[in-house]
Amino acid sequence: MTAKDKSLAHRIYLLLAALFITSLVVSNLIFQKFFYWYPFNVEIFGTKLFEISVGILPYPITFLITDLISEIYGKKMANQVVITGIFASLFSLLIIYIANIVPATNWSPVNNELFNTVFGNTFVAVFASMMAYLLAQFIDIQIYHFWKRLTKGKHLWLRNNFSTWFSQFVDTFAVLFLLCSFNVIPWESFKGLLLSGFLFKVLVALLDTPLLYITVHLFRKRFNLKTNEELHLFN
Repeated sequence: MTAKDKSLAHRIYLLLAALFITSLVVSNLIFQKFFYWYPFNVEIFGTKLFEISVGILPYPITFLITDLISEIYGKKMANQVVITGIFASLFSLLIIYIANIVPATNWSPVNNELFNTVFGNTFVAVFASMMAYLLAQFIDIQIYHFWKRLTKGKHLWLRNNFSTWFSQFVDTFAVLFLLCSFNVIPWESFKGLLLSGFLFKVLVALLDTPLLYITVHLFRKRFNLKTNEELHLFN
């Protein structure tokens, strides 16, 4: 690979990492708003199907990006993005903590009570999300590369969906379990939200498979990569 190609590959990696970190941090900040997606009027375990947190909207992007980085840049680079995401979440939590304890002025458009209402549970959310996310992302990367080795780089749809489905279930279960344990969400909503969140993520994983195929094809064409060949930025 030429120096020009390596520089381009490095810039693309940084862009993917930035999208990953932004999606992760934002999902932790907006999680307290819930909405109902309307294609089905079905209730399961007392909760409407696809009655889910808005925090779930950017979250599947993180799994798509780690699958793409795993495919093109390799397992080590994917793990580095995951670790960087954890650092970014911790740093955002520190900023929110400081902002929460600083007293608002009497003319502030957002007073102490309103700020605490919106961000007061963010500490719990980020902690729960980080623990679940750490477990799920490493599971996703491990399963992805297991199937990649087993299929010798073929059947991209298989490793993309199987790794994401299992890791997303682990993530959804773990984060809801922790949020319910900290009384952020009532336990009676656990089963319904678990099923709704997981099914939503499964649908998103199915929908993003063509996007992954297209992106991987463009990468392989641009950098002249063979099936199962990866880019090595630091060699």
